[in-house]
Amino acid sequence: MSILDALHPAIHHDAIEGFEAVTLAAGELEADFVPSLGMVGASLRHAGEELLDRRDGLAAYRDAGTVMGVPFLHPWANRLAGDEYELHGRRVRLPAGPPRRDDEQGLPIHGLVAGHPGWAVLGLHADARSARLAARLDFAADPALRAGFPFAHDVVVEVTLTPQALRIATTVIPTGGAPVPIAFGYHPYLRLPGVDRSRWELGFPPRRRLELDARKLPTGAVEPRPVERFVLADRVFDDSFDEIADGAVFTLAGGGRELAVTHHAGYPVAQVFSPPGAPFVCLEPMTAPTNALRTGSGLRRAIPGRPYTARFSIRETSV
Repeated sequence: MSILDALHPAIHHDAIEGFEAVTLAAGELEADFVPSLGMVGASLRHAGEELLDRRDGLAAYRDAGTVMGVPFLHPWANRLAGDEYELHGRRVRLPAGPPRRDDEQGLPIHGLVAGHPGWAVLGLHADARSARLAARLDFAADPALRAGFPFAHDVVVEVTLTPQALRIATTVIPTGGAPVPIAFGYHPYLRLPGVDRSRWELGFPPRRRLELDARKLPTGAVEPRPVERFVLADRVFDDSFDEIADGAVFTLAGGGRELAVTHHAGYPVAQVFSPPGAPFVCLEPMTAPTNALRTGSGLRRAIPGRPYTARFSIRETSV
Protein backbone atom coordinates (compact mmCIF):
# COMPACT_ATOMS: atom_id res chain seq x y z
CA MET A 1 0.00 0.00 0.00
CA SER A 2 1.35 3.43 -0.92
CA ILE A 3 1.41 6.41 1.43
CA LEU A 4 -1.26 8.08 -0.70
CA ASP A 5 -3.52 5.02 -0.35
CA ALA A 6 -3.03 5.02 3.42
CA LEU A 7 -4.06 8.68 3.70
CA HIS A 8 -7.07 8.43 1.38
CA PRO A 9 -10.39 8.54 3.30
CA ALA A 10 -11.66 5.03 3.94
CA ILE A 11 -14.15 3.00 5.98
CA HIS A 12 -13.76 -0.43 7.48
CA HIS A 13 -15.37 -2.58 10.15
CA ASP A 14 -13.45 -3.30 13.31
CA ALA A 15 -13.98 -4.40 16.90
CA ILE A 16 -13.44 -2.29 20.02
CA GLU A 17 -13.54 -4.04 23.39
CA GLY A 18 -15.44 -6.87 21.73
CA PHE A 19 -18.10 -4.62 20.13
CA GLU A 20 -18.51 -4.21 16.39
CA ALA A 21 -17.44 -0.73 15.31
CA VAL A 22 -17.32 1.32 12.13
CA THR A 23 -13.91 2.93 11.62
CA LEU A 24 -13.60 6.09 9.55
CA ALA A 25 -10.14 7.13 8.42
CA ALA A 26 -8.97 10.33 6.72
CA GLY A 27 -5.38 11.48 6.65
CA GLU A 28 -3.92 10.96 10.12
CA LEU A 29 -7.34 10.97 11.82
CA GLU A 30 -9.31 7.84 12.67
CA ALA A 31 -12.67 7.65 14.42
CA ASP A 32 -14.58 4.61 15.71
CA PHE A 33 -18.36 4.62 16.20
CA VAL A 34 -20.47 1.80 17.62
CA PRO A 35 -24.00 1.98 16.17
CA SER A 36 -25.23 -0.92 18.33
CA LEU A 37 -24.33 1.03 21.49
CA GLY A 38 -26.21 4.29 21.01
CA MET A 39 -23.99 5.45 18.11
CA VAL A 40 -21.34 6.32 20.67
CA GLY A 41 -18.06 7.73 19.41
CA ALA A 42 -15.70 5.23 21.00
CA SER A 43 -12.34 6.56 19.77
CA LEU A 44 -10.75 9.49 17.94
CA ARG A 45 -7.07 9.12 17.09
CA HIS A 46 -4.51 11.38 15.47
CA ALA A 47 -1.38 9.66 14.19
CA GLY A 48 -2.30 6.72 16.42
CA GLU A 49 -2.66 8.79 19.61
CA GLU A 50 -6.01 8.67 21.41
CA LEU A 51 -7.74 12.06 21.80
CA LEU A 52 -10.74 10.77 23.80
CA ASP A 53 -10.90 9.53 27.36
CA ARG A 54 -12.69 6.17 27.24
CA ARG A 55 -13.13 6.01 31.01
CA ASP A 56 -14.69 2.68 32.09
CA GLY A 57 -15.20 1.47 28.54
CA LEU A 58 -18.03 0.31 26.35
CA ALA A 59 -19.43 -2.46 28.57
CA ALA A 60 -19.91 0.00 31.42
CA TYR A 61 -21.54 2.44 29.01
CA ARG A 62 -23.98 -0.27 27.92
CA ASP A 63 -24.69 -1.70 31.36
CA ALA A 64 -24.61 1.37 33.61
CA GLY A 65 -24.80 4.36 31.28
CA THR A 66 -21.29 5.43 32.34
CA VAL A 67 -20.55 8.00 29.66
CA MET A 68 -17.29 7.88 27.71
CA GLY A 69 -15.80 8.91 24.37
CA VAL A 70 -18.39 11.01 22.52
CA PRO A 71 -21.83 9.89 23.75
CA PHE A 72 -25.14 11.19 22.38
CA LEU A 73 -27.42 12.45 25.18
CA HIS A 74 -31.10 12.38 24.21
CA PRO A 75 -33.90 13.40 24.76
CA TRP A 76 -32.18 15.60 27.31
CA ALA A 77 -28.56 16.41 28.09
CA ASN A 78 -27.35 16.80 31.64
CA ARG A 79 -30.02 16.54 34.39
CA LEU A 80 -33.68 17.02 35.13
CA ALA A 81 -34.81 18.41 38.50
CA GLY A 82 -37.30 15.59 39.09
CA ASP A 83 -39.17 12.59 37.77
CA GLU A 84 -41.95 14.52 36.00
CA TYR A 85 -42.32 17.14 33.29
CA GLU A 86 -45.24 18.52 31.30
CA LEU A 87 -45.08 19.56 27.64
CA HIS A 88 -47.70 20.05 24.93
CA GLY A 89 -50.45 19.02 27.31
CA ARG A 90 -48.75 15.77 28.26
CA ARG A 91 -47.65 15.04 31.81
CA VAL A 92 -44.83 12.52 31.80
CA ARG A 93 -43.55 10.59 34.79
CA LEU A 94 -40.24 8.91 34.09
CA PRO A 95 -40.29 5.21 34.98
CA ALA A 96 -37.63 4.00 37.39
CA GLY A 97 -34.80 1.84 36.11
CA PRO A 98 -33.21 1.54 32.67
CA PRO A 99 -33.15 3.16 30.19
CA ARG A 100 -33.33 5.98 32.75
CA ARG A 101 -30.10 6.67 34.65
CA ASP A 102 -29.82 8.79 37.80
CA ASP A 103 -26.97 10.87 39.20
CA GLU A 104 -25.68 10.58 42.76
CA GLN A 105 -28.57 12.73 43.98
CA GLY A 106 -31.23 10.63 42.29
CA LEU A 107 -31.86 13.07 39.45
CA PRO A 108 -32.46 11.69 35.92
CA ILE A 109 -29.32 12.35 33.87
CA HIS A 110 -28.11 12.09 30.25
CA GLY A 111 -31.38 11.06 28.64
CA LEU A 112 -32.55 7.57 27.68
CA VAL A 113 -30.52 6.33 24.72
CA ALA A 114 -27.11 5.52 26.26
CA GLY A 115 -26.01 2.25 24.69
CA HIS A 116 -29.33 1.77 22.90
CA PRO A 117 -29.10 -1.06 20.32
CA GLY A 118 -31.82 0.21 17.98
CA TRP A 119 -29.68 2.22 15.55
CA ALA A 120 -29.71 1.20 11.90
CA VAL A 121 -26.84 2.12 9.59
CA LEU A 122 -28.24 4.09 6.65
CA GLY A 123 -25.07 4.50 4.65
CA LEU A 124 -21.28 4.39 4.49
CA HIS A 125 -19.35 6.40 1.92
CA ALA A 126 -15.78 7.47 1.32
CA ASP A 127 -14.43 9.73 -1.39
CA ALA A 128 -11.34 11.87 -1.93
CA ARG A 129 -12.43 14.40 0.71
CA SER A 130 -14.03 12.48 3.58
CA ALA A 131 -15.39 9.27 5.08
CA ARG A 132 -19.04 9.31 6.18
CA LEU A 133 -21.38 7.23 8.32
CA ALA A 134 -25.12 7.81 8.74
CA ALA A 135 -27.39 5.98 11.18
CA ARG A 136 -31.02 6.27 12.30
CA LEU A 137 -32.92 5.54 15.51
CA ASP A 138 -36.70 5.05 15.39
CA PHE A 139 -37.31 6.38 18.89
CA ALA A 140 -41.02 5.56 18.99
CA ALA A 141 -40.40 1.90 18.13
CA ASP A 142 -39.18 1.20 21.68
CA PRO A 143 -41.95 1.26 24.35
CA ALA A 144 -39.40 1.96 27.10
CA LEU A 145 -38.19 5.09 25.28
CA ARG A 146 -41.77 6.21 24.54
CA ALA A 147 -42.67 5.88 28.22
CA GLY A 148 -40.09 8.49 29.15
CA PHE A 149 -40.54 10.76 26.12
CA PRO A 150 -43.86 10.26 24.29
CA PHE A 151 -43.07 12.32 21.20
CA ALA A 152 -42.74 10.18 18.07
CA HIS A 153 -39.62 10.92 16.03
CA ASP A 154 -36.59 9.55 14.24
CA VAL A 155 -33.04 10.65 14.99
CA VAL A 156 -30.50 10.64 12.17
CA VAL A 157 -26.82 11.09 13.02
CA GLU A 158 -24.39 11.81 10.18
CA VAL A 159 -20.69 11.54 11.00
CA THR A 160 -18.12 12.97 8.59
CA LEU A 161 -14.36 12.60 9.03
CA THR A 162 -11.91 14.71 7.03
CA PRO A 163 -8.13 14.86 7.51
CA GLN A 164 -8.71 17.89 9.73
CA ALA A 165 -11.88 17.26 11.74
CA LEU A 166 -14.69 15.05 12.95
CA ARG A 167 -18.11 16.58 12.15
CA ILE A 168 -21.41 15.38 13.60
CA ALA A 169 -24.82 16.48 12.31
CA THR A 170 -27.87 15.35 14.30
CA THR A 171 -31.42 15.67 12.98
CA VAL A 172 -34.67 15.07 14.87
CA ILE A 173 -37.56 14.27 12.50
CA PRO A 174 -41.10 14.21 13.94
CA THR A 175 -42.98 11.09 12.82
CA GLY A 176 -46.28 11.82 14.57
CA GLY A 177 -48.58 14.79 14.62
CA ALA A 178 -46.99 16.53 17.61
CA PRO A 179 -43.95 18.80 17.95
CA VAL A 180 -40.85 17.20 19.46
CA PRO A 181 -39.05 19.14 22.25
CA ILE A 182 -35.33 19.55 21.53
CA ALA A 183 -32.91 19.25 24.46
CA PHE A 184 -30.24 16.80 23.25
CA GLY A 185 -26.49 17.22 23.44
CA TYR A 186 -23.10 15.52 23.23
CA HIS A 187 -20.47 14.91 25.91
CA PRO A 188 -16.98 14.68 24.31
CA TYR A 189 -14.33 13.51 26.78
CA LEU A 190 -11.24 15.20 25.33
CA ARG A 191 -7.65 14.55 26.31
CA LEU A 192 -4.18 15.64 25.21
CA PRO A 193 -1.89 12.60 25.19
CA GLY A 194 1.54 13.03 26.71
CA VAL A 195 0.78 16.41 28.31
CA ASP A 196 0.13 16.85 32.03
CA ARG A 197 -3.37 18.19 32.71
CA SER A 198 -1.98 21.11 34.71
CA ARG A 199 -0.39 22.49 31.50
CA TRP A 200 -3.50 22.25 29.32
CA GLU A 201 -4.75 25.58 28.01
CA LEU A 202 -8.47 26.29 27.54
CA GLY A 203 -10.05 28.91 25.31
CA PHE A 204 -13.69 30.03 25.66
CA PRO A 205 -15.76 32.27 23.36
CA PRO A 206 -18.09 35.08 24.54
CA ARG A 207 -20.90 33.51 26.53
CA ARG A 208 -23.15 33.85 29.54
CA ARG A 209 -22.47 31.80 32.67
CA LEU A 210 -25.52 30.22 34.28
CA GLU A 211 -25.40 30.07 38.07
CA LEU A 212 -26.02 26.55 39.35
CA ASP A 213 -27.40 25.40 42.69
CA ALA A 214 -26.05 22.55 44.81
CA ARG A 215 -27.78 20.03 42.54
CA LYS A 216 -26.06 21.52 39.44
CA LEU A 217 -29.34 23.02 38.18
CA PRO A 218 -29.67 26.61 36.87
CA THR A 219 -30.99 29.09 39.42
CA GLY A 220 -31.92 31.75 36.82
CA ALA A 221 -29.02 34.06 37.70
CA VAL A 222 -26.61 34.79 34.84
CA GLU A 223 -23.26 36.53 34.33
CA PRO A 224 -21.85 37.67 30.96
CA ARG A 225 -18.35 36.39 30.28
CA PRO A 226 -15.87 37.64 27.64
CA VAL A 227 -13.43 35.69 25.50
CA GLU A 228 -10.98 33.90 27.81
CA ARG A 229 -7.83 31.83 27.41
CA PHE A 230 -6.06 30.37 30.45
CA VAL A 231 -3.99 27.46 31.73
CA LEU A 232 -6.10 24.82 33.46
CA ALA A 233 -3.58 24.24 36.30
CA ASP A 234 -5.62 22.91 39.27
CA ARG A 235 -8.92 24.48 38.26
CA VAL A 236 -12.04 22.32 38.09
CA PHE A 237 -15.21 22.80 36.08
CA ASP A 238 -18.85 21.74 36.07
CA ASP A 239 -20.15 24.97 34.53
CA SER A 240 -23.06 25.84 32.23
CA PHE A 241 -23.09 28.59 29.62
CA ASP A 242 -25.66 29.90 27.17
CA GLU A 243 -25.83 32.55 24.44
CA ILE A 244 -23.27 30.55 22.48
CA ALA A 245 -23.30 31.95 18.94
CA ASP A 246 -23.28 29.74 15.86
CA GLY A 247 -19.64 29.37 14.87
CA ALA A 248 -18.34 29.81 18.44
CA VAL A 249 -15.25 27.75 19.30
CA PHE A 250 -14.05 26.17 22.57
CA THR A 251 -10.42 25.02 22.54
CA LEU A 252 -8.13 22.71 24.48
CA ALA A 253 -4.41 23.04 23.71
CA GLY A 254 -1.07 21.77 24.88
CA GLY A 255 2.03 19.91 23.75
CA GLY A 256 1.89 21.38 20.25
CA ARG A 257 -1.71 20.26 19.64
CA GLU A 258 -5.05 22.04 19.77
CA LEU A 259 -8.52 20.47 19.83
CA ALA A 260 -11.28 22.87 18.81
CA VAL A 261 -14.98 22.18 19.41
CA THR A 262 -17.03 24.39 17.10
CA HIS A 263 -20.77 24.95 17.59
CA HIS A 264 -21.63 25.30 13.90
CA ALA A 265 -25.43 25.49 14.25
CA GLY A 266 -28.16 24.62 16.71
CA TYR A 267 -26.10 24.45 19.92
CA PRO A 268 -26.63 27.70 21.89
CA VAL A 269 -25.62 26.09 25.21
CA ALA A 270 -22.42 24.47 26.48
CA GLN A 271 -21.32 22.59 29.56
CA VAL A 272 -17.65 22.42 30.59
CA PHE A 273 -16.77 19.54 32.88
CA SER A 274 -13.43 18.55 34.40
CA PRO A 275 -13.41 17.35 38.02
CA PRO A 276 -10.31 17.40 40.26
CA GLY A 277 -7.40 15.52 38.71
CA ALA A 278 -9.46 14.27 35.78
CA PRO A 279 -7.42 13.25 32.70
CA PHE A 280 -10.03 14.91 30.47
CA VAL A 281 -11.95 18.09 29.77
CA CYS A 282 -15.50 17.82 28.42
CA LEU A 283 -16.56 20.62 26.08
CA GLU A 284 -20.22 19.73 25.62
CA PRO A 285 -22.49 21.18 22.91
CA MET A 286 -26.13 21.33 24.08
CA THR A 287 -29.32 22.37 22.29
CA ALA A 288 -31.01 23.63 25.48
CA PRO A 289 -30.07 24.48 29.07
CA THR A 290 -30.03 21.86 31.80
CA ASN A 291 -33.57 21.02 33.01
CA ALA A 292 -35.23 22.61 29.96
CA LEU A 293 -37.84 19.83 29.66
CA ARG A 294 -39.17 20.94 33.06
CA THR A 295 -38.67 24.70 32.88
CA GLY A 296 -39.19 25.32 29.15
CA SER A 297 -36.25 27.75 29.28
CA GLY A 298 -34.51 27.91 25.90
CA LEU A 299 -36.43 24.86 24.68
CA ARG A 300 -36.74 24.50 20.91
CA ARG A 301 -38.98 22.15 18.95
CA ALA A 302 -38.99 20.13 15.76
CA ILE A 303 -42.42 20.29 14.16
CA PRO A 304 -43.95 17.97 11.55
CA GLY A 305 -42.47 18.87 8.19
CA ARG A 306 -39.66 20.93 9.78
CA PRO A 307 -36.93 18.73 11.31
CA TYR A 308 -34.34 20.18 13.68
CA THR A 309 -30.65 19.79 12.80
CA ALA A 310 -27.67 20.72 14.96
CA ARG A 311 -24.00 20.50 13.94
CA PHE A 312 -20.68 20.57 15.77
CA SER A 313 -17.13 19.47 15.04
CA ILE A 314 -13.91 18.50 16.77
CA ARG A 315 -10.86 19.76 14.87
CA GLU A 316 -7.29 18.66 15.54
CA THR A 317 -4.53 21.16 14.69
CA SER A 318 -0.79 21.10 15.27
CA VAL A 319 0.27 24.43 16.79
